[in-house]
Amino acid sequence: MNISSIVVQTRPEYLDSVLEDIKKCEVCDYHFHDEKGRIIVTIEGKDVSEELGKLRVIEQIPHVIAADMQMSYSEEELERHLRVLDSAEAVPKVLQGDTTKIDPATVIYNGDLKKKDIYEFAKKHKV
Repeated sequence: MNISSIVVQTRPEYLDSVLEDIKKCEVCDYHFHDEKGRIIVTIEGKDVSEELGKLRVIEQIPHVIAADMQMSYSEEELERHLRVLDSAEAVPKVLQGDTTKIDPATVIYNGDLKKKDIYEFAKKHKV
């Protein structure tokens, strides 16, 4: 299951019309809007393909200037991350136990964690 938030943009003079169409279209859930014509909705789908189909429906609503995915959640992706994190080698042993006994002076920092490729590790170790 995937869930994504969409920001829909219309001109203020068309806001009421677009809101009505969004609420009737049944491909998304309306959450809120502002006076500038920005509307926040969420869509759900069994996969990205289904979500993209729903996004296309929103884009086709008359007077919609843009409809862009902002945030997305994927159960499959989460499960893949959890499998990697559950691997004993992926998480240093020092982080698996009681960390209250770790002397901060003994911690050695070896670089930016954002540059580590956890998926390469997972492929290599078949996680």
